[in-house]
Amino acid sequence: MLNLKSIGTPLVLLLALFAMSGCEQAEKSAQQMLNQAAESAKEAIDKTNEAAQEALSEATGSEAAKAEKTERDDSAKEI
Repeated sequence: MLNLKSIGTPLVLLLALFAMSGCEQAEKSAQQMLNQAAESAKEAIDKTNEAAQEALSEATGSEAAKAEKTERDDSAKEI
């Protein structure tokens, strides 16, 4: 009959090894999710900034904004 203590130590070490490899995989997945979230946030910030700049230009009545608006209006009429 095998002694329980002789089986227990390697079994605990093996389970610890599996747990550590699972933690590394979870950490990699979490890092990927964080990177994707950061990229999405950066894109949202860029789009918001672009829209704010355009709104500011239109509000101040700059010539470039007026020309852009005219071009958009003309292209919409063609459709």
